[in-house]
Amino acid sequence: MNTQPLPELVTQAQELLTQIRQHPQFLTLDFHPDVNVSDAQQALTELGWELLAHNNVDLHCFDGFLS
Repeated sequence: MNTQPLPELVTQAQELLTQIRQHPQFLTLDFHPDVNVSDAQQALTELGWELLAHNNVDLHCFDGFLS
């Protein structure tokens, strides 16, 4: 079981999704799922907001994807 704080995991997931979306191999795919990378990033952003609202999480751990 991962004992890393949830806000850190959310941040790492956001960073990975950004890397996937910008990867040259991904950009060449003809890939059109019902849910896309941007939808996943939005879900993580909303999860981050929820964590902030309920846990008084330090805003600095979300630098880069809440704006």
